[in-house]
Amino acid sequence: MLDYVELGKDDDGVEIGPASGFGGATPTIILSKVEHAKAQPLRLHIDLSPVDQDQDAELERLLALGARPADVGQTGEESWHVLQDPEGNEFCLLRTRLDPP
Repeated sequence: MLDYVELGKDDDGVEIGPASGFGGATPTIILSKVEHAKAQPLRLHIDLSPVDQDQDAELERLLALGARPADVGQTGEESWHVLQDPEGNEFCLLRTRLDPP
């Protein structure tokens, strides 16, 4: 469906994306193992990296859409934000990997 290929794999998970690899406007998807069981199983955990604006602007946009911060034991030194969508599904907002237009 996405025409994605495996870009990398290690003991912690796998990264899939376009055959051209990382670096373009098409996102890659990282599927990571979860070491500790959650009270409710996670259906999917997505790490998002904005391509059209910086991380702060994207964080503001997501919060305005109903996302909320999630505390999963972060130290505050992370370069990403852990959020929950309105249904409680966790996801991470990573730093921008490309220079926004």
